[in-house]
Parts: sequence; structure tokens; C-alpha cells
Amino acid sequence: MSPRFLPARPFSIAHRGASAYATESTQAAFVKAAELGADMWEIDIRMTADGVPVVHHDATLADGSAIVGMTRAALRDALPACLDLDDLVALAKEHGAGLYADIKDADAALPTLARLQAAAIDPVIIGAFDRDITEVLKKAGCPYPVSALVPPHTDPHSHAAHADVIHLCWENLPSPHETLTRELFQRAFADGKQIALWHEEDANRMAVMRQKPVIGICSDRPELVTPFRAPAHYPFQIVCHRGANSIAPENTLPALECALGAGFAAIEVDLHITADNEVVVLHDPTLDRTTTGSGPVTDQTLAELRYLDAGAWFDPHFRDTRIPTLDETLGLLQKYDAAAYLEFKSAPPAPVLAKVKAAGLLDRVFFWSFNANFLSELRRLSPDARIMSRRQDFDSLDDTIAAYDANIVEFLPNDDLGEIAALRGSDIRSMVAYMGDDETVFKTMLRLRADMFNLNQPFAFARFARRWLADD
Repeated sequence: MSPRFLPARPFSIAHRGASAYATESTQAAFVKAAELGADMWEIDIRMTADGVPVVHHDATLADGSAIVGMTRAALRDALPACLDLDDLVALAKEHGAGLYADIKDADAALPTLARLQAAAIDPVIIGAFDRDITEVLKKAGCPYPVSALVPPHTDPHSHAAHADVIHLCWENLPSPHETLTRELFQRAFADGKQIALWHEEDANRMAVMRQKPVIGICSDRPELVTPFRAPAHYPFQIVCHRGANSIAPENTLPALECALGAGFAAIEVDLHITADNEVVVLHDPTLDRTTTGSGPVTDQTLAELRYLDAGAWFDPHFRDTRIPTLDETLGLLQKYDAAAYLEFKSAPPAPVLAKVKAAGLLDRVFFWSFNANFLSELRRLSPDARIMSRRQDFDSLDDTIAAYDANIVEFLPNDDLGEIAALRGSDIRSMVAYMGDDETVFKTMLRLRADMFNLNQPFAFARFARRWLADD
């Protein structure tokens, strides 16, 4: 009964780009959407006074000026980040992204359709809240699915009578996912229509929604729609070095949650002790590089550290992002049923171990440190703690394992393949660390068939792994 354009899985539609991680509808937001694996970018199209289609959601600017009354030149002066539709289409072509075009101004409907056809963008869905616009598109012989965006408390079937896609914009209802009833789908399919869903950022609701027979799901966090899953014949795990550090500021909650929301198995974080014996997540021994503070982390109390901005250095979008605590990080592991690689910097083992045990996560984390005394102390405190040992630090594999009674051995891509193979099937897991994005190295790593990969570029590796393993 479902229409011919139902995809094998819901399209991941980045709502105004990856707008959780960059200013909405900007080039940065769309480029990040591509990195996060979005199939399509949702764009809002308006028309300037001199007939130029532009990508912007609101009808007016902050000062009240109406876009429809402004020339393109005036809009460019007032809002430099606003993209022409032509520029956005070229960007989508460059990144291989489809487009979901929400036509805001009726005069933009046919020019948008013409540009999408000329560029041969695929996939495309085009629509509007305004039923007159959807009728114009249908009468023009639009070759793409035409979508009717449905406001809350509106009958979706009558509102979308002239459309191919019923796009439910019900995100502000108390429990929107509970509206996705069997009867709703049966009626839509009987009418030859498909359903697309509102922008959703809650991981639990998304887990329900992506199992529904929908054409796509919008999200400010497009990684939630299609989380990474290793193939059954090669069930490796990806560890994200300092979280999704190319998307959000390293070692902050947005970066950590992005990595886990994307389906990656584990996050790697660095731990420091504060002046009042709290444990926080930060890489450097000093605050200067990644916060508005300065000096050693260990000289500050938690309250003083929480006053600092840990995001603006990366992008103004993340202004007021705070240094996270270990407790907050462990909360993310519980939320996403995930794991972590905890590296002791100045934080000693005892308080870290206590917090991990209190959270019931000892079997979900593993530890390492440049401070060998910390690792020896951890093993003395807990025979059950999982400790990683680096192959490069020892003369032999046996010595690497024996040093701390290690549970995980980390290799580099050019280390001995035979040693990685020797661990396969044992209680000791292998992990390959690589901080670059060279696909030649990715291929070498995958051929090692390690259990885990510790990566600075997890999204690039995941894209390559999907392609290479599908062809292998």
C-alpha cells in the first residue's frame, strides 16, 4: 500500500542544516550536516524584492525588515550569512546531499523547482504549509514528491489532499510520537501518500520514530536519525577521541552527546582534579586553549571552572558551553547505553573509580594514563577495572599485557598485524588508534580486523567503512 517513493530507511533530514551545532541555515550548518551523514538538508525559501530566492526561515529580520521588501544587495548587507538558493544548491551538489525545500513565499515555488531540476539534485522533496503553493507545484508537473506541512491540531489528510507527503509538524505536542498510530499510516497509504516527521532531538523518541514507515525525519541533530551500526560480520566499535570534536568543542557535553547520538560505541575523555577534589573533563593541564580562563585546572574550584566559557573558542554558536564534570559524562553513558575511555590526566584513580562504581558503569569504561603510577594504583584498587596498555610503550606484546594485567592493547596502524591477530578470540581486546583522515590508512586499519578503533575523525572513518565493507 505504501507509495513508490518509500525509502529503505527514513531519510535523515537536517533541519535548517545541523542547527544544533551551528547557526541555522548557514553554510557551516549545512557542511556539518553533511559530515554527520544527513541524506537531505531542510531549507526554507523566500524571495527578495528583486526576485532572488534565498535560504532563510523567518519572514523578517531582527530589526523587523521584511525580506520580501528587500533587494538581494540590501539583504546581503543586513545578513551576510544568508545564502542564495543557487549557492545552497551548489553546496548540496558538492556534498552529495538531497534537499527538502519548504517554500515560504509563493513567488519562490517555481523558481526553486526550476533550479532543483537544472542541478539534478537527488533526492528532493518540495512543499509548503500553504496549500495554494502545493497546488501550484502539482499543476506545474513537479517530478518530486510534493509535501504538505501540517500544523498542530489540523487534520493531516484533508490538509495534504493535493500533496504526496504528509509532513507532520507536531514537535510541540506533549507526546508527538504517540500520534503515529497504525490508523494514521493506513489512511495515508490508502490515499497513496507518505509521511514525514517533525524535527526531533530527543534520543528516546527518535529511537521509536525511526522504526516507523516514514519517508524521512527532520532533526537539528541529524546523526540521531541514522546512527552508525557496524556490520554483523565485523562488529567493531568506534571510540571518539574527545567526542565529536570536529562538530562541537572537544570534551564538552555537546561533542560527547553528538558522538553517542551518532551511534558510536564509546567516547574518550580526559580527566582532571579540581582544587576542591571534583573531577572534570578537559584535555590540557591549563585552561588557556579551550576556555576563557587561564592557568592550571587544578588551581580552580569546580564553581570557578563552571563560570568559564568552554565553547566560544570553537565557534560562537557554542558560547556559554561549560566544562563538564565526570558525573555528567557518566550520565551520558547511561542515557545512550554507551561506553567510555577515561584518561587520567591530573585526576588520580581513587575518586574516578568511586564515581564510576557509584554509577554502576565499571564494565562500561576502560582507563589509561601517561602516568604509569596511576595505572598501577588503579589495578591495586580494583582487579575488575579494565585497563588499556599501549603496544608502543613496551618491547613485546607479553610485556604490554603484563604491565598492568591489561584488558585492552592499543596499536598504531603500522604495528605488527600478527600481534593483533593473535589477540583475536581472547579475553584481551585490540584497539587501533589513528588521529588522521587518510582513507588509505582507514583501509589498512579495517584489514587489521581489530576490535576497536580510537579515532579523531569518526564520521569520516564510518563513511569509508560503510563503502569499503559493502564492496569487500
